[in-house]
Amino acid sequence: MSIEDIKQYYSATEHSEIREDLTYAVSLTGAARVAIDCGCGAGSDIAFLRQNGFTVHAFDIEEESIRRCRKRYSSDPGVHLSVADFSGFEYPNASLVVADASLFFCPRKEFNFVWSRIEKSLRLEGFFAVRFLDPKIRWQSRVITDKHFGQTLRFLLKKKYDSTLLILTF
Repeated sequence: MSIEDIKQYYSATEHSEIREDLTYAVSLTGAARVAIDCGCGAGSDIAFLRQNGFTVHAFDIEEESIRRCRKRYSSDPGVHLSVADFSGFEYPNASLVVADASLFFCPRKEFNFVWSRIEKSLRLEGFFAVRFLDPKIRWQSRVITDKHFGQTLRFLLKKKYDSTLLILTF
């Protein structure tokens, strides 16, 4: 994918409609409102989370994403941005972790490590709102048939969670 494709994608998603599962997770989250946005893209979830009183720690592997978000949220002290991948990000304690069409791109060999770090970052009674891919986005549709997705999905459904509500959307 070229940088022009990435810029076009971010322009198209900068003000995306917020997913129902994220709205629901936010409604369940208590007073300790700290969120992690994994693969924040153009920052539409950041805006929603800030409007709902969250301090947001967001990261993306794409420098263009963080450049746009830094410009968009430059005067907001409640937004902390990092150029990082899933393995390199320093996960703070959070009441909500959001992964909207990003966790799918975590390399398979790193997935267990990343999953463990996400799990450890969640506070007791925290929430993880994750959507693996957005079926409306054409460039992703060719990836959905990859074996990696099926193997990852089966792994996730086998996990047991006692202290967190896992909101999975497909």
